[in-house]
Amino acid sequence: MPATNEIMSAPISTIAEIGKHDGQSVTIRGWLYNLRESGKLLFPQFRDGSGVIQGVVPKNAVPPEVFDAIKGLTQESSVIVEGKVRADKRAPGGYELDVSNVQVVQRVPEATPYPITPKEHGVDFLMEHRHLWLRSQRQASILRVRAEIIRAARDFFDSNGFTLTDPPILTPAACEGTSTLFPVDYFEEQAFLTQSGQLYIEATAMALGKVYSFGPTFRAEKSKTRRHLTEFWMVEPEVAYATLDDLMELAEGLLTFLVKKCLEKRRADLLTIGRDLTKLEKIETPFPRITYDEAVSQLQEGHAQGKLENKFEWGGDLGSPDETYLSSLYDRPVMIHRYPAAVKAFYMEPDPQRSELALCVDVLAPEGYGEIIGGSQRMASHDLLLQRIREHNLPEEAFKWYLDLRKFGSVPHSGFGMGIERAVAWICGLEHVRETIPFPRMLHRLYP
Repeated sequence: MPATNEIMSAPISTIAEIGKHDGQSVTIRGWLYNLRESGKLLFPQFRDGSGVIQGVVPKNAVPPEVFDAIKGLTQESSVIVEGKVRADKRAPGGYELDVSNVQVVQRVPEATPYPITPKEHGVDFLMEHRHLWLRSQRQASILRVRAEIIRAARDFFDSNGFTLTDPPILTPAACEGTSTLFPVDYFEEQAFLTQSGQLYIEATAMALGKVYSFGPTFRAEKSKTRRHLTEFWMVEPEVAYATLDDLMELAEGLLTFLVKKCLEKRRADLLTIGRDLTKLEKIETPFPRITYDEAVSQLQEGHAQGKLENKFEWGGDLGSPDETYLSSLYDRPVMIHRYPAAVKAFYMEPDPQRSELALCVDVLAPEGYGEIIGGSQRMASHDLLLQRIREHNLPEEAFKWYLDLRKFGSVPHSGFGMGIERAVAWICGLEHVRETIPFPRMLHRLYP
């Protein structure tokens, strides 16, 4: 049946904007989300991608064919509906639709019903049907919050003098470490899917001063934790002449801006997800800043009190349990800076006061969500950078262009990466990052 609204005379509206038409007739194009029946009354719920609204259909108020058509609808049948908007404080969203007409675009056959029902489904089943699970109210709300975070991040950088520059996805060498690369055949050469755009936007920062990139990144870690995806999106600013302190101030500004925008624009979606908004409302600057040494002391104290199973020793990198414990101690993001250089990437500037430390920072989200931002001041010395490349057994020839940045006008500069999915998980209060992206790619998940 053609998807037209020839039989509908009322103007088209989205459910999100239905309040602008209180007391007026509108046309909604969407799908049947649910249907309740009470005697001679039908209560269909319609969704259109922007929201959900309940319709009311008294049998004596519409033609018999309209009543029968709605009564015979199956879950996720696509429909074009006409009705009068009526304010109702009891209704979700504050409005209901007194339905007067319907056009069934496609009725889902009863012989092959929509597989996701109101009953409980296991995670594996829902992930196998991710292409349909996205239609649920909770999942749709998560994706709208994700879109808001992306929009807000772009707005933050665009309005603060940054220029968007796009690094390549195919690269000749590692940025973070050779063990987490996805190899790709690139004609007669070996290439890799990017782990980060950072090295390339260091080059554009030397041209433009303040830059950022936003795009997909790939990590071949064989990890099954609730914080890991093999394909994820990252926003990465890079600033010429910026120090580590400048970088921490930038990270504070970004995160508070994101939270403010989500509370302002996506409050209803956050409530649909079940987020405790009072915890987000506490996110204000300044964020607590602690050194790696202080973090180690807190972890060892937590172990002594029986709150951590393993004792953390100085010199190690923080694992998920460590990050979870540390971030749970604060009601806002905490910044941990100056890690041992040995556990960090080769390009980080050493601390002039203690050369065994790197001028770096990890920002841990509160409530146990762990790292959402990682960054550093970059190494400015050509000779020291070359030494580190050799110490890490990286292909020197592949980094010749990167070394050029230290030969021709080298300056102190800093940058960080923020994983969009981890930010979404924190702001939405999600247990696992698999719900933060439309089609998650994990260790054993490549379908759908």
